[in-house]
Amino acid sequence: MLKALLRILARLPLPVINGIGVFTGWGLYFFSQKVLRRTRKNLNIAGITPSPADYRRLVKRSVVETGKGLIETFAIWFRPQERVLPWVRECHGWEHVEAAHAQGQGIIFLTPHLGCYEITALYYAARRPITVLYRPARQQWLAPLIDEGRNRSQIRQAPTNLSGVRSLLRALKQGEAIGILPDQVPEFGEGVWADFFGTPAYTMTLVGKLAETSGARVLLAYGERLPWGRGYAIHIRPLDLEPTPDNINHGIEQLVRMCPEQYLWSYRRFKHPKPHGKAREAQG
Repeated sequence: MLKALLRILARLPLPVINGIGVFTGWGLYFFSQKVLRRTRKNLNIAGITPSPADYRRLVKRSVVETGKGLIETFAIWFRPQERVLPWVRECHGWEHVEAAHAQGQGIIFLTPHLGCYEITALYYAARRPITVLYRPARQQWLAPLIDEGRNRSQIRQAPTNLSGVRSLLRALKQGEAIGILPDQVPEFGEGVWADFFGTPAYTMTLVGKLAETSGARVLLAYGERLPWGRGYAIHIRPLDLEPTPDNINHGIEQLVRMCPEQYLWSYRRFKHPKPHGKAREAQG
C-alpha cells in the first residue's frame, strides 16, 4: 500500500509535490517538537542570523524546506529517471568534473545535507557510474524503499563499514566517482572534532584518507531547490584546500550560507557519538 501511494506521488508535477512538502513542513513546525527543537538549537549554535526576527523567519523557512525535502525524496525514488532528470534546470561547475575526467582522476563528491541531495547523484549517474556511501536505515520499514529508490541507473551503494570503504577506494582507483555526506556524524573513533560555524562538531576523517590514497579530486556539490517547484540548480565547486576536517567544514559553511534555509538544521550535527563495542568496554 505504501509503495502504491509513493508511486502515485511520483507521478505528480513537481510544483504539486513541493506544495505537499510545504504542508508537511508546516505540520512538522506545529506538531513535531523534536524537529522544531533541534532546528532552533542548531541555528542558535550557528549564529548566522543578524537579528531575532531573522532567526524566527529562518526557523520557519527551514522547517518548511525540510518538509519539501522529505516529500521530494520519495517522489524522486519512485519516478522514472528519464522523468526526474528534466527537473534539473541548471548545473554550475560541471567543468570541474570534466577536468577530473580529462586527467583520469577519480572524484569524491561531498554532498552535505543541503537542498535536494538525492538529485545530485542521479544527475551524475545518468552520465557515469557513482558509488555512494550510506548508513543503513534504522527503521526496518524504510530499508526496502531506500534500496529500490537508490539502486538504479549507475548508482551503487556502499555501506558504512570496512567493505563499503573498500568499495569506495576501488571505485576511485578505477577513475570513477563516489558520493559522501560529509556532515554526517561518523561512528565513535572514526572522526575528530573540527569547527563548524565556530563550534566543535565530530567530523569524519575518511575523506582525507581516501583522497590521499587514491589521488582523487574533491568536489563540493549540492542541488539547490528552486522556488515554486521550478526544479533544481546543481552547484559544483572544488575544495581547493587539503581535505582536512576543518577545511571540509569550512567548505560546507560556504555552501550553507548560499541558501541557509535549505540546510537540514534538524539534523543532530553537534551530537557526541557514543562509544560502541570494544571502545565502550575500554572506557568502562
